Amino acid sequence: MSVEVSKLPSGLTVVTDTMPHLETAALGVWTGVGGRDEKPDEHGISHLLEHMAFKGTTKRSSRDIAEEIEAVGGDLNAGTSTETTAYYARVMKADVPLALDVLSDILANPVFEAEELEREKSVIVQEIGAAQDMPDDVVFEYLNELCYPEQPIGRSLLGTAKTLKGFNRDKLQSYLATHYRGPDMVVAAAGAVDHKRVVEEVSHRFASFDATPAPKPQPAMFGAGGSRVVHRDLEQAHLTLALEGLPQSDKSLFSLQVFTNILGGGMSSRLFQEVREKRGLCYSIYTFHAPYADTGFFGLYTGTDPDDAPEMMEVIVDVINDAVETLTDAEIARAKAQMKAGLLMALESCSSRAEQLARHVLAYGRPLSVDELVGKIDAVSIETTRQAARDLLTRSRPAVVALGSGRGLDTAVGFAEGLTQSKAKTSYH
Repeated sequence: MSVEVSKLPSGLTVVTDTMPHLETAALGVWTGVGGRDEKPDEHGISHLLEHMAFKGTTKRSSRDIAEEIEAVGGDLNAGTSTETTAYYARVMKADVPLALDVLSDILANPVFEAEELEREKSVIVQEIGAAQDMPDDVVFEYLNELCYPEQPIGRSLLGTAKTLKGFNRDKLQSYLATHYRGPDMVVAAAGAVDHKRVVEEVSHRFASFDATPAPKPQPAMFGAGGSRVVHRDLEQAHLTLALEGLPQSDKSLFSLQVFTNILGGGMSSRLFQEVREKRGLCYSIYTFHAPYADTGFFGLYTGTDPDDAPEMMEVIVDVINDAVETLTDAEIARAKAQMKAGLLMALESCSSRAEQLARHVLAYGRPLSVDELVGKIDAVSIETTRQAARDLLTRSRPAVVALGSGRGLDTAVGFAEGLTQSKAKTSYH
């Protein structure tokens, strides 16, 4: 594989990884703007803008956009996250110029036609309603609000029916012009691509984007923790817990990720084995860590019978506290092997590789080599993992949200709130 990087006069970065054995290519435009960049009256506009990108340009109708790519067997998609928005395509190698032309067109020349805009706002209102019917989505919305109160980073990406109503063509054009700037954009491509040709195409097609960096978002402040019980008539209780994690650039990030995997990263994890396999207290339980530019989010999710919630949460607290001081070399090695396997497997997919390159450039200013990433994983030791775990439990009070019915939820939440104050126990062994 051959990774090449070029920075254009506009500040836009082009990064490619040529995979000569492939006949297809994945490519896209990643911008460093997402939900956390929105002002209160812009709540949901990043996601709406992503939807509207495919609804017509000065050169193409929405149908033209879809048909041109599908006529050559390709596909288009997009996605919005807390810190980024991406527009990407998968095509045969001969159609890379077409894909770049379409991607540049939808970002440089959108028309935001009024009828299409109203239709898409209605679609998103339906999407909001659908999300409310999914308890495991709802519980994380409440958790994000609790972790980052009164901050853009703590709000739903979808917006609300009220905020969507206030968006018009001028509002979308202004947001696009403010946040879609060359220094905050990356065109990434992997697979059957030629770096020089991609740079030539991007230089021509993306020349209109402003070379001034976009404004920085409001710094994130993890909240004071606490709890919330949301009563809803459900068969299962959904419980989530969060602690302040680490930002993308923190030197302890990989050690914390190893600890996260040991706790709840798979079927061999401590929580899965103890809570589900040994005690049968839940069907699903997992932990994760989401790093952002200036903060991090360690989370736990589980669903259980409401009557089992108190016992389950007490066991969870015991397992987490005990793990900090009883990590084993075998667990560390297993978690590191999982991380390296995930990294190397991603290299076999040109779509995953293009996304990885783009995210590296946005987060670090450059793509990290495979050897560099493997080296960071290999450098994790039992001592660094234990320290990362101790820091996690002292950095913040836990934020806990329970969704469901039954009296047991308040008791369960009480156990969870005591996570960072309680001492490790071994009674569950």
